Amino acid sequence: MDSLNHIDKSKVSTVSLHDESDEKEYWLKRTPEERLFMVETLRRRNFGNAATSKRLQRILTFAEFPQG
Repeated sequence: MDSLNHIDKSKVSTVSLHDESDEKEYWLKRTPEERLFMVETLRRRNFGNAATSKRLQRILTFAEFPQG
C-alpha cells in the first residue's frame, strides 16, 4: 500500500473553523526534519509523484537589442 495515499481514518477528526486549535503548538514541537517530511508528503499527495519528481525546466533565451 502506498503510505503517501493511505489515511488512518481513526486519526482524523473534523472541527469548526471557529474553534481554537493547538495545531500550531503541535508543529512547533516537531523537529525541522519532521515538518519538512510532512510538507513533502502533502505536496506529493496533492500533485502526485510524477509531478513532484521532475526538475524545473531551464530555458536559455537570447534577446537582440537594436544598437544605438
